[in-house]
Amino acid sequence: MKYQLPETESGKDVWQLAREISLSAGEILLDWWPKAKEISDQGQNDIVTNVDRECEAHIRSAIQANFPEHGIFGEEEKGDDPTTGWTWIIDPIDGTQNYAWGIPCFSTVIAIAKDGEVVAGVNFDPINNEMFHAARGKGAFLNEEKIQVSDISKFEDVILVTDPAYGPASGTTDTLQMLRKIWPSLKTARMIGSSALSISYVAAGRMDIFVHHRLQPYDQAAGMILMEEAGGLMTDRQGNRAELYSDGVIASSSTIHQEFMERTKHLQWRKPSSRALNPRER
Repeated sequence: MKYQLPETESGKDVWQLAREISLSAGEILLDWWPKAKEISDQGQNDIVTNVDRECEAHIRSAIQANFPEHGIFGEEEKGDDPTTGWTWIIDPIDGTQNYAWGIPCFSTVIAIAKDGEVVAGVNFDPINNEMFHAARGKGAFLNEEKIQVSDISKFEDVILVTDPAYGPASGTTDTLQMLRKIWPSLKTARMIGSSALSISYVAAGRMDIFVHHRLQPYDQAAGMILMEEAGGLMTDRQGNRAELYSDGVIASSSTIHQEFMERTKHLQWRKPSSRALNPRER
């Protein structure tokens, strides 16, 4: 389904506005980067900083100033249903633990969905000044250059990237068991602590496949459109096209996706998760 991207009164569409807002959000993150931060626990293996809250408030304010009629769903304040109407889906800092401990691997995610279908998305890494962005039918880009998924066809050449799951340990345990099973057939594997950047790197062909036990909409929304516009696939653990609340995530080229599905078909990781998705988690 095709959508006409909404425009501001000055003629900027939501894709352009998302890029501009991500740049100003990045300035906030860089300003705080060398400073001490207030860190709070907000769940198992999950933290939040004062910068997350400040940055999300900034993004929300900028969106509301231009599209007051649109919904907003963010990591910190949650908000509107991301599967209904025009809704902005935001993660002020994807990779908060990296950011909090001084590890330079994090990003800001801003995506726009219509009735749950992501139509534009931005993932901005302010440390490296790299903006991954895409819009439905317009392609995927790293800054101003078009990107595409890798053309690797042999599983033995694959670089796999994943991250530990939030919540119960079973998600991470299943992921590690899966990785242990297929590791001898991989070139290598990585955990970088930012799902949004991991998916962006796969879309740009830097890595070949990203898998995760399960993400929230704000972790993956921009990645969903980046992958498809870069010529790749993003599915749930059963191989169905990914949605905002998919059970599991697999992002790769179609060739590597097919091989991964075959090699993991009998593993626990591929079975449906026993814990129902909750839009208000985290």
